[in-house]
Amino acid sequence: MKNVFFLKTCNTCTRIINELNLSDDFKFQEIKSEPLTAKQVDELAKLAGSYEALFSKRAKLYKDMGLKDQNLTEKDFKHYLLEHYTFLSRPVIVINDKIFVGSSKKTVEAAKEALNE
Repeated sequence: MKNVFFLKTCNTCTRIINELNLSDDFKFQEIKSEPLTAKQVDELAKLAGSYEALFSKRAKLYKDMGLKDQNLTEKDFKHYLLEHYTFLSRPVIVINDKIFVGSSKKTVEAAKEALNE
């Protein structure tokens, strides 16, 4: 499985996708126009180790909804990931059985290494 979950209006997503120079065998899913399904969120969480690992605590809604002041459970993280695309830490890149979540330099470098394996 080779998937990329991204937001087309996110300059960081675009920059990383271009930097990785991904091949045509990747499936690209723009999460605003094609929201994640419950099955996809479950599969991504399994690869990432938790729903929280997929969750962006930098999302504006996270602060606006007062979620930063709550003690969220895995069930809550899953709920919010399915409720609104902005809660997904982006981009999410899946290369076979490895997942790379977010835009940190370390994550992007790890994805590059996985592509070269």
